[in-house]
Amino acid sequence: MFADDWPDEAGRAAYLAGLHAAQAVIVERTGRIIKRHRGVRNELRRLLKDEPRFDLELQAFLGRAYNLKAIADYETGPGSRVSHEVARVTIETARRYVEVVAALLAKGVVP
Repeated sequence: MFADDWPDEAGRAAYLAGLHAAQAVIVERTGRIIKRHRGVRNELRRLLKDEPRFDLELQAFLGRAYNLKAIADYETGPGSRVSHEVARVTIETARRYVEVVAALLAKGVVP
């Protein structure tokens, strides 16, 4: 499993999967392309604020996963590693995040 062999990279990949899913919702709903992390988070929160399937865990996912991406991309030295368990949990959450977004897009539920 990716999380067992490359936990830092798994965290980064999970974040990017979520970011791209969020960008898909934004483009589908607004026609706008937002590239910056903060802008994507804010716009997605606005668009899905009343969607019950997009629960608190999923709402917090991009922010938490971004921290793992930052570790993989920029951090060095002691304490700059992503644990295998954190990587596994992040991948599981990313999978659910993408599944929920895909279901919303497929059913035209995106507000």
